Amino acid sequence: MQMKIRNPEDFWAGMMFLAFGILAVYISLDYPMGSAMRMGPGYFPTYLGGIMIVLGSLISVFSLKTEGPPIKPFAWKPMIMLSLSFVIFAWGIDHIGFIPALLGLIVLSAAAGQVFRWKEVLVLSVVLVAGAVGIFIYGIELPYPLFWWR
Repeated sequence: MQMKIRNPEDFWAGMMFLAFGILAVYISLDYPMGSAMRMGPGYFPTYLGGIMIVLGSLISVFSLKTEGPPIKPFAWKPMIMLSLSFVIFAWGIDHIGFIPALLGLIVLSAAAGQVFRWKEVLVLSVVLVAGAVGIFIYGIELPYPLFWWR
């Protein structure tokens, strides 16, 4: 019986997590670890790398299968739309303000799905923007301008 890769995208994503995890642990070996109460600079990257190693190994192993259905086509639209929404938010938070950038993020993220309903997106946008402004701008006082004119 021959082992086949059931889902190549999952297999290579797992390998990527595994490689980055090993790299993070290797780089953090030179830093002092500290303890859970007094974390040193090597504590976080070492444990994050370990988690990435475990997850990458699990993802890669579970993508292997001897028999199974054919591979489904890759979903390009969500990947492109979500990546574009993150880039626009990152650019827009300094150039057009927090609220327009967040609106762009929400609308483009909603457009990545299979069904897009304007009324639902509008209600979701109002609730999420109000919550985010309340928490991040007024609650923890992040220094982002709300709009480009402020």
